[in-house]
Amino acid sequence: MADSGAASLDYEQLEEDGLRLVLKGTLNAAGAQQLWPQVTRKVAQSSPSTLEIDARGVESLDAAGMALLLELKAGQEQRQQDFRIRGLRDDLSELMRLFDPGPPAPPKPAPTWLVCAIHRVGEISHGSLVGFHTQVSFLGEIFVRLLGVLVHPHRLRWADTFLIAEKAGANAVGIVALMGFLIGLILAFQSAIGMRKFGAEIYVADLVVLVLFRELGPLITAFILTSRSGSAFAAELGTMKVNEEIDALVTMGVDPVQFLALPRLVAAICVMPLLTLFNELFGLIGCGLVMRSFGFPLATYIDQIQEAASLGDLFGGLVKTFVFGALIAGIGCLRGLQTGKSPSAVGDSATRAVVSGIVAIVVADGVFAVMYYYLGI
Repeated sequence: MADSGAASLDYEQLEEDGLRLVLKGTLNAAGAQQLWPQVTRKVAQSSPSTLEIDARGVESLDAAGMALLLELKAGQEQRQQDFRIRGLRDDLSELMRLFDPGPPAPPKPAPTWLVCAIHRVGEISHGSLVGFHTQVSFLGEIFVRLLGVLVHPHRLRWADTFLIAEKAGANAVGIVALMGFLIGLILAFQSAIGMRKFGAEIYVADLVVLVLFRELGPLITAFILTSRSGSAFAAELGTMKVNEEIDALVTMGVDPVQFLALPRLVAAICVMPLLTLFNELFGLIGCGLVMRSFGFPLATYIDQIQEAASLGDLFGGLVKTFVFGALIAGIGCLRGLQTGKSPSAVGDSATRAVVSGIVAIVVADGVFAVMYYYLGI
């Protein structure tokens, strides 16, 4: 609407502490900005029981002018006082009616601690179920792609697969061997404390070899690979997601799962059993040093572990490693592809990859434990 006069304001006192504001001219953004502090100051000082707006002289008004009038109306309603507008043209009154949001909704009562607790439990449960469904769906998708590679091996990027296997496998031999050696050493010393009471230190070898082959060897190696390579997979793919490189691949018609995730999955599955063997070998070396310090000949120690463990124990643990490797690579790639756009998104994805990977490994190991129990393995 075109302006035809500057906005002006007059005051008139009414009976019983009432106040009338006489508005004239064009009540647009400039006029409202000029009058707003004067009006609000006057109303705050007077605290009128009735606030009347004389708008007969208002030639036009826009959203800013209507906001001023509605602010005065809301203030009076909040103080439970009267408010009315007189003399406003019919067309401007219709605009006011459309612009008025109405009385504010009453505040909702604060929920009790029990309601908050139930709500929080529901949120966590729903998030966990959604996350589990996403992980299972992604692992199923990548498993189907893996079956396709078995039928058509040329679809896999073998050069990248060997490079990833070198980083995740060959470069991790040192830390895996060190952890295996220390775990075997510690297990031997700790178990020897109980065995010594019965004069059965020789059975320390039995305990260590069974624990390493069946549980600790695969688990410790999986934890190392999760912390070292699972987080790296998530960070690499997360950085590509932040830099919009994955979007570029999709635009060019390249499947990110086939192009990026599958080589990492194949590499992790292949190197996981080999790293586990290194871990168990050096764990037995550490245990052997302890047994030698107890005075047992090396030949006696070797005979003892050969009698205590069988190939079933060794391969029973190695079977787990294929599943662990698939979980580590699959979850790491999934978290990388789920990376957001914030500055801390890559770090968050790496953290989530490690936490989710460790939880998935422990759950899978529990499933194997129950299955082996009923199968008598």
